[in-house]
Amino acid sequence: MDRQDDEGVTAFVRASYGRLLHEAFLLCGDAGRAEDLVQTTLAKTVVVWSRLQRSEGIDNYVQRTLINTYLSARRRRAWWEQPFSRLVERQARDEHVGVEQRDWLRRALDALPARQRAAVVLRFYADLSEQDAALALGCSVGTVKSLSSRGLRALRQRWVEVDATAEHEVRYA
Repeated sequence: MDRQDDEGVTAFVRASYGRLLHEAFLLCGDAGRAEDLVQTTLAKTVVVWSRLQRSEGIDNYVQRTLINTYLSARRRRAWWEQPFSRLVERQARDEHVGVEQRDWLRRALDALPARQRAAVVLRFYADLSEQDAALALGCSVGTVKSLSSRGLRALRQRWVEVDATAEHEVRYA
């Protein structure tokens, strides 16, 4: 890699690292794993940087690599292994509703299957079109529509369940 390529990589990483990190966090739900996911994605990008610059497909390549790396990690057994099962924690009500809503969304996204989660994040967080999301996921536009629809339906159902539980707690508290 020559000096010009090195400067190009540095500029690209500075410009896109925050966005990629946030997308990775929404995909995997863990800050440490998100950093690893972005680092792996950027390492794969550096290997093919000069080829990407000629084709001007850097953003598409990085998006697709991020998704593929996430999906590959989900298929590996180590991803599923947890030393303890998740504990149900009752959290005190926080007057900062935004924090609570972001936490709820992160947990709800975590409950979705990997491809549904990826489709929802790409369509509604990254604000990609159906075509661009299909390109990033490596599937058809119809599949993106289906995955997004099922993911949103599952999120809505979880919201209804949470809302009903909260109403029950308020009535009988």
